[in-house]
Amino acid sequence: MAFTSGQNMEVSNTATGNSNYTPALISLAVLYFMMGFITCLNDTLVPFFKEGFTLSYSESSLVQFYFFLTYAIVSIPAGKLVEHIGYKNGMVTGFVIAAFGALLFFPASVFHQYSVFLVALFILAIGIVLLQVAANPYITVLGKPETASSRLTLIQGVGSIGTTVAPLFGAHFILSRLTESSSSSDAVSYPYLGIGISLVFIAVILSRLSLPNIQTVVDKRIQDKEARQSIFRFRNLNLGIIALFMYVGAEVAIGTFLTNYIADTLDISEHIANNYVAFYWGGMLVGRLAGSVVLRSVRPSVVLASSAILAATLILISINTSGTLAVWTMILVGLCNSIMFAVIFSLSVNGLGSYTTKASGLLSTAIAGGAVVSYAQGLVKDSNTWQVAFIIPIICYLYVIFYGLNGYKSRFNH
Repeated sequence: MAFTSGQNMEVSNTATGNSNYTPALISLAVLYFMMGFITCLNDTLVPFFKEGFTLSYSESSLVQFYFFLTYAIVSIPAGKLVEHIGYKNGMVTGFVIAAFGALLFFPASVFHQYSVFLVALFILAIGIVLLQVAANPYITVLGKPETASSRLTLIQGVGSIGTTVAPLFGAHFILSRLTESSSSSDAVSYPYLGIGISLVFIAVILSRLSLPNIQTVVDKRIQDKEARQSIFRFRNLNLGIIALFMYVGAEVAIGTFLTNYIADTLDISEHIANNYVAFYWGGMLVGRLAGSVVLRSVRPSVVLASSAILAATLILISINTSGTLAVWTMILVGLCNSIMFAVIFSLSVNGLGSYTTKASGLLSTAIAGGAVVSYAQGLVKDSNTWQVAFIIPIICYLYVIFYGLNGYKSRFNH
C-alpha cells in the first residue's frame, strides 16, 4: 500500500499484454496461501511453547502478540517502501524477510529460549506485513472496482487453504512431539527450516515473472486540496479501523486458544485437539469461496452484520453448553469470519477516492488487534474460566455488528 497523497492507482499492461491478469492473480494466490499457512501455524506454536516452557496462557499468547504487533509498527513504513520499490519488488522483499525469520527458528531451537523464538517470529512477521501491504491494493485494481470485495474474498479463499492445512501440519509434525518440548525445540526447527527454504524459492520465481505495473498518477490540484483536509474526516474509515481491529482480534483470539479450549472441553490431548482447528480455518475457506459469489448480489454491509450476529450467537451457545456441541459451535465461527476482512476493508475505503491508498495503510495497522485481543483473552483466562474469557471476542463481534448496520455509512460515500 502506497501512502502518498494526491495519487490514483492505474494498471499498466505493457508487461503482460492487454488486461491479462491471470499470472498476477496466480502469484497472489500463492502469496496468500503462504501468508495463511504461516500465520495459522502460530496457533500450533502457542500450545507447544506453553507446555515446553511452562508458560501461562497470557505468556504463551505472546506468540500472537509480537506477530500481530508488527502490523502496528511496520505497516506504514512498509507502505512507503512499497511506494519506493514497487509492488512486485515489495512482495519479493517480503518473501525474503519472512524466509530469514523462518530460518532463525533453527538457531533459536539450539538455544531453546522462548525469547529467541519471539525475535524470530517478529522478523518473520515483518515479511508477512510487507507481503500484505503490497498485495491488498494490488488485488483491488486488477479488475473492476465494483467487484473488488468479491475478488479480494476469492484470493483470500485460496489463502484459507493454507490456514486449513497448517493445523494438520502442526498436529503431525509439531504437537505429536509435545512431550519432548521441555527439553528440545527440534519439533519446530525443522518444519520452519523447510518453510524458510520454500519462501526463498518463491521469491526467486516471483522476481522472474512479468506482472502488471501499478502506476500512480499525481494530480497537483488534489494534492493541494488534501494538504488542507484530513483523511480522518471520513466516518466510515474512522469506524472501519476500529471494526478491523475488533474483527482480527476476535478471529486470532479464538484461533489462538481453540486447541486448548477443545482439549479441555473434550478432555483430549492437544495433539488430537489441534486437528479440530483445521475445521475452524476450513470454514473460512468455504465461506470465502461462497462469499465471493454472494457478495456479487447481496449488499456487503448486510452480509457483514448478519455474519457478526451469527458469530456472537455461536460463541454464546458454545460457552453455555458442553461436549461436542460446545466444540462445533465454536468451530463454526470460522465460517462467519470468512468475509469480514474483505468487506470491512472495502466499506472503509468506499468513497475515499485519492485517499484510498493512505487509508489502506491505516487499516493495515488495525490488524494489530490480533495482538491486543488475544493477549487480553489470555490474561482473563489465567484467572477465570473459558466462559468468561470468550466474552472478549463476543464484545468484538458486537462492534462489527454496529459497523455493518450503521458505522459504514458516510456522507462522503458514493
